[in-house]
Amino acid sequence: MAIETETMKEAEMKANPMREILIDKVVINIGVGESGERHKKAYELLEQLTGQKPAITYAEKTIKNFGIRRGEAIGVKVTLRGEKAVKFLKDALSVKEFRLSRRQVGNGEFSFGIAEHIDLPGVSYDPDVGIFGMDVCVSLRRRGYRVARRRRARAKVGKDHRITKEETIEFLKSLGVEVA
Repeated sequence: MAIETETMKEAEMKANPMREILIDKVVINIGVGESGERHKKAYELLEQLTGQKPAITYAEKTIKNFGIRRGEAIGVKVTLRGEKAVKFLKDALSVKEFRLSRRQVGNGEFSFGIAEHIDLPGVSYDPDVGIFGMDVCVSLRRRGYRVARRRRARAKVGKDHRITKEETIEFLKSLGVEVA
């Protein structure tokens, strides 16, 4: 009897559209570590790859050993949502051969790095630009997560509605990604 009720609960959860896991956003970050010409090239590259205007990231503190001053532009990032996010994610996962480590997966998110941007499909090497690596961070969500971000009548997302690491791994498997 207890086994039957568990399977009924699982079937009920799968039929419920509020339990569906969606890609909330894909954030691509290129940490250059310096301002100047190389930073401008990274900005133009990210704009070309995504078709969106990147945001500039600034150093939070001075680190003399690395030659970084507080407030200096040291990186660029862009947030993709919707169809653009899905398309870029598929291209980026193809670079990783659709394989991720369990350590790269968290509760409702996963991240991975790309060593060279020229590994992305359809991108060729340009000696004027050079080679940049990038970090790709993906956030997942369920319908109803808006209650935590809205301005009026804000509320917490319930514990049962949050995405666990196991659910994130199952979502990745549904995309064809092998998690080892």
